[in-house]
Amino acid sequence: MIDPVQLTAELVRIQSCDPPGGELAVAQVVAQTLLQIGIATELDEFLPGRANVIGRVPGRGEKPALVMSAHLDTVPAGEMPWSFDAFAGDIVDGRIRGRGASDMKSAVAAFVAAADRLNRRHRPLAGDVILAFTAGESANCLGARHLVKQGFQKEIGAFLCGEPSTLDLIVVEKAILWLEAEARGEMGHVSGARGVNAIEVMADAIHALRGLTLDLPGHPLLSPPSVAVGRIQGGTAVNVTPDRCTAEIDVRFGPGIDPAEAIAQIAAVLPPRVSLRTTDFKPAVEERPDSPFIATCAGAVTARTGRKPTIKGVSYYSDGAILLDGIKAPFAILGPGDLGMSGQPNETASADAIRACTDIYVKIAEDWLA
Repeated sequence: MIDPVQLTAELVRIQSCDPPGGELAVAQVVAQTLLQIGIATELDEFLPGRANVIGRVPGRGEKPALVMSAHLDTVPAGEMPWSFDAFAGDIVDGRIRGRGASDMKSAVAAFVAAADRLNRRHRPLAGDVILAFTAGESANCLGARHLVKQGFQKEIGAFLCGEPSTLDLIVVEKAILWLEAEARGEMGHVSGARGVNAIEVMADAIHALRGLTLDLPGHPLLSPPSVAVGRIQGGTAVNVTPDRCTAEIDVRFGPGIDPAEAIAQIAAVLPPRVSLRTTDFKPAVEERPDSPFIATCAGAVTARTGRKPTIKGVSYYSDGAILLDGIKAPFAILGPGDLGMSGQPNETASADAIRACTDIYVKIAEDWLA
């Protein structure tokens, strides 16, 4: 039987940061592990070094499939110093250490271990259990978008995502709107006619955005809408007045809100010479807290841990934003990683939580596909 803790440690030791990507090495280990335990598996290297893995535990064909979703990439280790090797993949004081331990190679391993146990059942479940492990989720959901192009959405009967939740249940995630602001100036030279400095124009725009509070409907499980500038670029030489400067803006808000409304409010505070264009939009995903699928997931958590999980919302996005767009399927996020650990230095994950989550995943599958 697969030990999910040891598998997590092995996966953490394989770097798969996005950027630059390169999840293939992780995908190969996961695919090989699944094949070794007798699970039908497809490794799809859809771009050089970028690969999805799909595994299937066949059911009796009486119910739609349960999809267990996790991504194989991680965010970079970052420039801040770690107190240990960022890809240590060791276990200290009951916690696996290294980038991806919490977000979300622990969930990949727990799903694999759960699938191993489900595949050993004497009687198959009423429906398939499909493992959907993707590349490139951290930036733009590359792998999930590729699955959509392949028609994967028709396979989804229910969707269980292993993003970090500290074994609580997440039923809503924010919509993510990415914009590019472009400031246009007039080229000049510091020794003569100075022109109009596009970087200074963008500085005024950023100052205006810092003071902006989006007037959008709230949600009882979500923090208020947010606007953040994540990257800025401009200028050609230190002694030349820049005539162009761009900034990338991350906007997050709850479900049921037209992104055009957020764009209009942002555009209204920008100074002249600054324009906006949309570069990406990931819609919000939401499940009713009282739905049968949430009840099944909550019952599985309680049965294993003895506590009732808290129902929460999150500001992060998952592959569900892409894979569930335009379809109706039950949705929940439940993972062994610690909520709030994503992207932090000194990332770790609890070995006990990984084992518990494996048991929970098995019970969810058995109860939902009974």
